[in-house]
Amino acid sequence: FQRHKTLEPVTDGTYGTVFKAKNRETHEIVALKRVRLDDDDEGVPSSALREICLLKELKHKNIVRLHDVLHSDKKLTLVFEYCDQKMFEISDNADLILLSLQSFMYQLLKGLAFCHSRNVLHRDLKPQNLLINRNGELKLADFGLARAFGIPVRCYSAEVVTLWYRPPDVLFGAKLYSTSIDMWSAGCIFAELANAGRPLFPGNDVDDQMSWNKLPDYKPYPMYPATTSLVNVVPKLSSTGRDLLQNLLKCNPVQRISAEEALQHPYFADFCPP
Repeated sequence: FQRHKTLEPVTDGTYGTVFKAKNRETHEIVALKRVRLDDDDEGVPSSALREICLLKELKHKNIVRLHDVLHSDKKLTLVFEYCDQKMFEISDNADLILLSLQSFMYQLLKGLAFCHSRNVLHRDLKPQNLLINRNGELKLADFGLARAFGIPVRCYSAEVVTLWYRPPDVLFGAKLYSTSIDMWSAGCIFAELANAGRPLFPGNDVDDQMSWNKLPDYKPYPMYPATTSLVNVVPKLSSTGRDLLQNLLKCNPVQRISAEEALQHPYFADFCPP
């Protein structure tokens, strides 16, 4: 562990503390995620193992890079590329976000499309898990809840995705889900960024959401007609942006647009990827 000089703490993560550090040999700035290993526990947390296994396979410019894994009796350290900010830290800068919104969404969808092409669901997309480096490159991060998926179809946990970014089918107990779970979250992030950091669905609990009567946790809530236009919900989005948002936020997961399809949407017609 003498290979890196710790500079400063960055944040407390799901299962450990993240530090900014410098490689003593190369002088490269990195992020160290230190996972505490409890003697009374069963060893390395499953979320850490899952993140390590998946990120070793997911090499893409829009996914945070795992450089190395260092292990001792009391501590596991994951060495990541360092990014200057998290998305939520700049989301209240309305001018910057609107100027870069198209680029951020394109990069988010690029990273998602790569994950999905490798049969990986992120399952916890939110602004706090999107990193931005000084070149404006967006990286998907925190794969502690991610899962590989495929055939045969398996039932997954419905206790995934932070509440505000969780799709209605999963809110009501759906355990057979696929890439559509991440696409709903991407839609929530899209709207939030377009509204300068104001969350789209800031519910207090699951009871704040919609009713799907064929799912196990369904409760008979009254249904109300849609009276609010997307123009009023995201007034600063273009008409093509609102159309993309509408396709990301389809309540029926089968109808939700895929990441690859979203990248071909007219919203990106005039966008030139760097």
